[in-house]
Amino acid sequence: MNSKTPRKRNAAAPRRAILLVDHGSRSPAANRVVAALARKVRRRLPGAIVHFAHMEVVPPTIDEAVDACVAAGAREIVVHPYFLSPGMHSRRDVPALVRAAARRHRGVRVRVTAPLGGHDLLVEIVLDRVGNA
Repeated sequence: MNSKTPRKRNAAAPRRAILLVDHGSRSPAANRVVAALARKVRRRLPGAIVHFAHMEVVPPTIDEAVDACVAAGAREIVVHPYFLSPGMHSRRDVPALVRAAARRHRGVRVRVTAPLGGHDLLVEIVLDRVGNA
């Protein structure tokens, strides 16, 4: 293979899943936000394994979502805590729940991203919301 020949994806390469995790709420409207975000991510990444979970209060739980990712063929799961700040839920609780769920699936690599935090794109979102107020 020369440098101009496109590389074929290794058939044995691990399949990656994206798991979005929010807190969970007694408000159905609040819970629909992360579900809608998962649908939008899925549309942007056709064929990708994308699931969502709620940390507590309502299903799907992190356990259920990790199981669903693995059942869909994931060998790697990247978990994104859908929280604004790096508080206890995003730094401690979500990673602990994810590790516990992952223990049931040997050979599956699980990583947890930073929360949304102070990402530069959030400035654009704030300005958009303020401009539309």
